[in-house]
Amino acid sequence: MSQDTTTTAPEQQQIQVMLDEREMRTMYANAYRIHTAPEEIVLDLGFNMPNPNQQPAQGGQPSQQMLFKVTDRVIMSYGNAKRLTASLQQLVKRFEQQFGEIGARK
Repeated sequence: MSQDTTTTAPEQQQIQVMLDEREMRTMYANAYRIHTAPEEIVLDLGFNMPNPNQQPAQGGQPSQQMLFKVTDRVIMSYGNAKRLTASLQQLVKRFEQQFGEIGARK
């Protein structure tokens, strides 16, 4: 188990968070889908890949079908989603400061 210490600013109270990573899995995702409900956000993670069961297109026109294979689902409150958004924005900002704007590189 690893340990992380978090301090809340107003009260300056220290809270120790114990992390149990024994059942942690790692997954790869290059695609996501978001569903919303009044109390929560549902985030499906997975990856896009060419459809292995692609059917021939109607009229002989070639078509490209992609399959979104959903591998994991995360359900969170709007408060947690907001905190995750802020953390990801900060992470991307630091990355771009170090390596340049994402999407601008060739």
